[in-house]
Amino acid sequence: KWRTAAPPARSQSIREIPGFLSFTAVFVIIWLREQTFALVSLALLGLGTALTGYFPAEIGFYCTTFLMSVGFHYYETMNQSLALQWLPKATAPRQLGQIMQAGAFATIAAYGIVWVCNKVLGFDYIPIYVIGGGLTVAIAAALWLAFPRFKEVVPQRKELILRKRYWLYYALQFMSGARRQMFVVFAGFRMVEKFGYAVHEITSLYLITLLANMVSAPLVGRAVGVFGERSALVFEYIGLAVIFFLYGGLYYFGWGVVLAASLYVVNHIFFSLALALKTYFQKIADPADIAPTAAVAFTI
Repeated sequence: KWRTAAPPARSQSIREIPGFLSFTAVFVIIWLREQTFALVSLALLGLGTALTGYFPAEIGFYCTTFLMSVGFHYYETMNQSLALQWLPKATAPRQLGQIMQAGAFATIAAYGIVWVCNKVLGFDYIPIYVIGGGLTVAIAAALWLAFPRFKEVVPQRKELILRKRYWLYYALQFMSGARRQMFVVFAGFRMVEKFGYAVHEITSLYLITLLANMVSAPLVGRAVGVFGERSALVFEYIGLAVIFFLYGGLYYFGWGVVLAASLYVVNHIFFSLALALKTYFQKIADPADIAPTAAVAFTI
């Protein structure tokens, strides 16, 4: 049983500490290859998840949250860095779209596993966390054993860098992070508060969004390749501005629940256009700057 509920704001703040410290990944890759570091981070994410059910009190929850977050943020930092190093510039937008499609499919599969464990097998929190975390650790181990050690095409700088010529990339990262945090934190909450969404309704909305992303992400990747990063980003920002204004109208003018759900799904499709920001940086960056700048970007 969950003995003590952790204050949501405090737990979210603890979760974001490793994100703010993502720039320290630059110092870790002095000793570990990026590919190895990514797999170790993935295993840490799985370990933190597996342990969560055994520490339901407040302090234990903070510790497992912190461990999960360290693994997640370091993994995502290395994931972005390696993708931009390994993918050819000519095909990177299309391939990043395919990676996003695979991620949406994996999320649906994870929902399915949780549903089967809870509804069919009758498992409580602890075994569900252990299964989820254990699968993650097992996947990391399988990747370690199955995949070769890929050679660095361009050795990465092992130091923290901030370059004046990347200022636009930094600024766009800042706005992207702020926008994403605001939406992720408040959109679902407002759907519950304003329209009384039940758990199964929120879950259904998430699944519809993931299915839409599975269809749209490869198309978005191709569109970025055809029209270019600038056009894609301008289209994204204009579209998101319209969506956010309409969200405001939902709550001030009492527009309907169907529009709210539709905006939620469309918003996530527009979010997938953010892959253009990655390929924009890939094109303007010194190839040796990709890893340290990916770490700085996550901190931003």
